[in-house]
Amino acid sequence: MKKTIFEKIWEKHLIEKRNGYPDVLAIDLQLIHEVTSPQAFEELRSRGLDLYDRGRCVATVDHNVPTGLDRKIITDPISRNQVETLRKNCEEFGVKIFDMDSRKQGIVHVIGPELGLTQPGMTIVCGDSHTSTHGAFGALAFGVGTTEVGHVMATGALLQGKPKKMKVEFKGKRSLGISAKDIVLKMISEIGVSGGTGYVIEYCGEVIADLSMEERMTICNMSIECGSRAGIMAPDEVTYEYLKGRSGVEDFDEAVKSWKGFVSDPGCEYDKEVVVNISEMGPMVTWGINPGEAIDVVEVIPEDSEERALEYVGLERGQRIEGVGIDYVFIGSCTNGRISDLREAAKIFRDRKVADGVRVFVVPGSERVQEMAITEGLDQVFIDAGCEFRNPGCSMCLAMNGDSVPDGKRCASTSNRNFMGRQGKGSITHLMSPAMAAAAAIEGKIIDVRKI
Repeated sequence: MKKTIFEKIWEKHLIEKRNGYPDVLAIDLQLIHEVTSPQAFEELRSRGLDLYDRGRCVATVDHNVPTGLDRKIITDPISRNQVETLRKNCEEFGVKIFDMDSRKQGIVHVIGPELGLTQPGMTIVCGDSHTSTHGAFGALAFGVGTTEVGHVMATGALLQGKPKKMKVEFKGKRSLGISAKDIVLKMISEIGVSGGTGYVIEYCGEVIADLSMEERMTICNMSIECGSRAGIMAPDEVTYEYLKGRSGVEDFDEAVKSWKGFVSDPGCEYDKEVVVNISEMGPMVTWGINPGEAIDVVEVIPEDSEERALEYVGLERGQRIEGVGIDYVFIGSCTNGRISDLREAAKIFRDRKVADGVRVFVVPGSERVQEMAITEGLDQVFIDAGCEFRNPGCSMCLAMNGDSVPDGKRCASTSNRNFMGRQGKGSITHLMSPAMAAAAAIEGKIIDVRKI
């Protein structure tokens, strides 16, 4: 029987299958951060349980860490308590933690691939919805709830209903100014925020094959934004080259032999198939309150737009999105906080200045990204342009660490969600690529980066 990559990974990790019940699935890697782990550790403690296999668990601090100059001073008591609690729990249970100034700390979905912990054929979970990022490597990776975090800690396994299979093929050739962020926003705008509900999406096509690993991660990262359980891509030479020499990879040549088996068989069947043509598309921008409310930067806000969304963002049907003024710019997050993202933004900022009245946060996704940016001189490019080059963390993506957009202010953001209040109470978010966000910072308004 011909099988998809998803089916091959699922069957390899299937511990028990029983009619009328979810499958019992073995988990290879559990990524832990400070927000969704305290209750899980407490459950283990209260029941006298130990970790099933501490070697499968890796922790870091990301959501609550400040990104300012002295990030070790956490003024918010809730954030400080969550960070300190994670440290204590990791020490008590023997979990490896990449803390601040370890040179390996960062957003959990950035450091997993960086360290070579994320590998083809694995099952990976984390108490964070954007765990789907790791699917770019040919891994089955998805977010779980806090209770499930505890289950995996104690058993190394998870009860999981088997999702359906969806194939998304990108066709065409991307033109100047089109990034992976634009491509995934295009897809979500076409299938809708619930178009992937109940499915694991396999991304394929020549467009995907031509993307770098970091670009592939951006697409898989936002799989959750169309409702899917996970996103996945078949590993190839690009994948292997990225993983070669990473500290978490042992016996690389033998590993590659195994990884090559995790691809979909020709002629295998899917429950749903979608084709997205990117040939004629331009840079994408969200105008509303979910990632599906996105349009080409040269288009106008649709006539059938939801009234509630229009009222919140302060825009009108038929209005051009290009030219809308912005107050803040955020370049970072697990979607676009990697070194390639900072390089793209730096190309726009070089020898230019941020518009008056605009505040720009450039936040590396990890200490390693930060170090690379400094080595390449990108930090000085940002500083010279008038940006704030900050310390690693989730930062303004979710506004629970001191970095937020004030009430009523508008932000051009490279993060993954533009929900109401996501970046701060009353904040208005427009999602776009790093290059587009940098262009908006220079002009003080949303602009087609191709003009720059």
